[in-house]
Amino acid sequence: MTTITAPRPTVQGTHHQSYVVTDAITMLRRNLLHMIRYPGLSVFTIVGPVVILLMFVFVFGGTLGAGLPGVDAAGGRAAYLAYVMPGILAITIAGTAGGTATTVSMDMTEGITARFRTMAISRASVLAGHVLGNTIQAIIAVALVLAVGVLIGFRPTATPIEWLATFGLIALVAFAITWIAVGMGMQAKSVETASNLPLLLVLLPFLGSGFVPTESMPAGLQWFAEYQPFTPIVETLRGLLLGTPLGWNPVLAVGWCIVITVIGYVWSMVIYERKSVRS
Repeated sequence: MTTITAPRPTVQGTHHQSYVVTDAITMLRRNLLHMIRYPGLSVFTIVGPVVILLMFVFVFGGTLGAGLPGVDAAGGRAAYLAYVMPGILAITIAGTAGGTATTVSMDMTEGITARFRTMAISRASVLAGHVLGNTIQAIIAVALVLAVGVLIGFRPTATPIEWLATFGLIALVAFAITWIAVGMGMQAKSVETASNLPLLLVLLPFLGSGFVPTESMPAGLQWFAEYQPFTPIVETLRGLLLGTPLGWNPVLAVGWCIVITVIGYVWSMVIYERKSVRS
């Protein structure tokens, strides 16, 4: 574990703010080193989406692709690969939440977080290290999964600006999802529970427009699919990568990210402060 500096006296103003940044960087380094030393969770976040991608494209892709508007049977698999890839990227981001919740829960149950609370370290920086580390991990995982998609025939048409916007949105979504995962990890009573809670997030892209058009769903499920957070996120990624109409989806996607971030941050900090008082 990264060496933590000795306790510092509490100070106010810009000096205190600089300590917050320094502490956050220290915690980020600790979490990146943890990711390197224990690569199992990181590997799973990549292997899982790749397996789903290969299964849906090569097992179901011909049939599902032929059912897309304006696609004939001959081009079904290629069309479905293009359609499903944004959904796979969304699942990749959601899948990283499991690792975050697990590591946060491990820190809580093993007493590491309690030790940090006794030191002159910014409380927000302890959680920020997890968030920033997972955001970086998510971007790397998405890039690798996207590379697999290109290897099997995915051909995005994005311009350089659209690529920049794509990875900006991916980082924003990962940042938001990670704050929710931190809250889940802190709320969970055990590491096992913490590893299972984020599975709810992984299900959301399946219940949106990630794998089939929402128009093909029953009425009740269609309503949920159209108004849940991952549908505008997936549609924005699809529009940026493939040139489909964007409409209001970018605004909705960013708005959902802001809402999720605020909820996750407040939830996490409330639990952290409450447990600090108990300690």
